[in-house]
Amino acid sequence: MREFLSMGGYGAYVWPAYILSAVILGALTASLLARARQARRRLDKLERRDD
Repeated sequence: MREFLSMGGYGAYVWPAYILSAVILGALTASLLARARQARRRLDKLERRDD
């Protein structure tokens, strides 16, 4: 297991890159979901105004 984590000496570069990528993808997903909710609320508000 230790050999796998060290990745032939490159683990110090690989694992932080994986972690950073996961954090960025998580933040982008959260941002996208928040914007979608905001757009849905705005659309609902506009649709109610037309009635």
